[in-house]
Amino acid sequence: MSHVLQCSSSVSLRHTKGIPGRCMSRPPRPRTIVNATNSSSDMQTKAIANVNGTSLIPETLEEMASDKDFQQTAERLRRHGQAAITREEKQKRQRSLDQIGVPSFGSMVKDKGGIAMNRQEAAVLQLNIGLYCNQACSHCHVESSPNRTEMMDRSTAEQCVRLMRAKAGSLTTVDITGGAPEMNSQFKFLVESAREQELEVIDRCNLTVLLEPGQENLAQYLADWQVHVVASMPCYSPTNVDQQRGHGVFDRSIKGLQALNAVGYGQPGSGLQLDLVYNPNGIFLAPAQSKLEGLYKEELQQHFGIVFNSLFCLNNMPIKRYVDYLQRRNKLEEYMQMLVEGFNVAAADGVMCRNTVNVGWDGRVFDCDFNQQLDMGIRKRGDGDGKGMTVFDLESLDELTGRSIAIDNHCFGCTAGSGSSCQGAVA
Repeated sequence: MSHVLQCSSSVSLRHTKGIPGRCMSRPPRPRTIVNATNSSSDMQTKAIANVNGTSLIPETLEEMASDKDFQQTAERLRRHGQAAITREEKQKRQRSLDQIGVPSFGSMVKDKGGIAMNRQEAAVLQLNIGLYCNQACSHCHVESSPNRTEMMDRSTAEQCVRLMRAKAGSLTTVDITGGAPEMNSQFKFLVESAREQELEVIDRCNLTVLLEPGQENLAQYLADWQVHVVASMPCYSPTNVDQQRGHGVFDRSIKGLQALNAVGYGQPGSGLQLDLVYNPNGIFLAPAQSKLEGLYKEELQQHFGIVFNSLFCLNNMPIKRYVDYLQRRNKLEEYMQMLVEGFNVAAADGVMCRNTVNVGWDGRVFDCDFNQQLDMGIRKRGDGDGKGMTVFDLESLDELTGRSIAIDNHCFGCTAGSGSSCQGAVA
């Protein structure tokens, strides 16, 4: 099993060059960085003003138009459709596993003495409210971009709120994701409805959205409603972040973090939780969170005056854009072998799909966000048409308790090493 204690851009499966535990390219000393001694309001204003209210979207679209990988994927979508490509992905993963003689994921869990893959009582309601995003990241498992128009409507959002109320007492968290969920018209309705029920609300934020025109007050809004921000930050190096997430994303992400710090996020005693998410920019497993977190805190504090609470380390899932990335480099079989070799039965016992209900922008219900992207919905009992369950088929999330979880070969991505979930390591 390969772990790399750095946010490296190397594609080696077994090692990377450079100083262990450090980014391969250290960030330069800040140029136009907000002074940590300024007042909160001054910090937020300066951080946002540095981009002059310009949107990242035109730059993202320009990069998509010139990126060969994006263009190849777009052409395949036009020719074959999403359903056919999803089936092809599954077949490629399975061929890779067949080459190394690996049993099915379910058999692996059983053979290793793991707990049966059944749903427990729902504690987390995860809502993917749309695929529209101001970025188009190379690892994105939902294939979001400014070209995606799929967005949750009000009637679906209202039904999600009814399910929150029906589950009052045992549901603890509403986890809102996308795309850039803040750019969806239902975002604030869902935030406020959940917080009024005293549920924890997680906003999975790409940070650059905080600097989009019309979002100037977003940081303060999140603080006012005490939203837990989980922000994407795959490295503390400009080179590695921009390579994975797009040109200029690192600088905007830093300004976004400064804006969040300015309203209290990550500050001791504020009660405003700010967590960052790391995922490898290369073909290796995520390292131990406890080790990499200290490096992140040191680098971001020293160079940019940024503070945060925790770091979540996630493996890249072998689906969608990341499968394309691996396939074009003839690395899919090697990556799948690495996931299988790193299988951890304790991680399988703790996977998020056991107590999370995932809802897509169109109201369909899934065991997890990855299954959503692979169109592996939870089926209605006696479902003959195969369309799957929607939120409108449910009176309560309790109806899902005890049901079998839909699993397949991509699940090895969540059970390798320390495991991987939307809340980071699980073992």
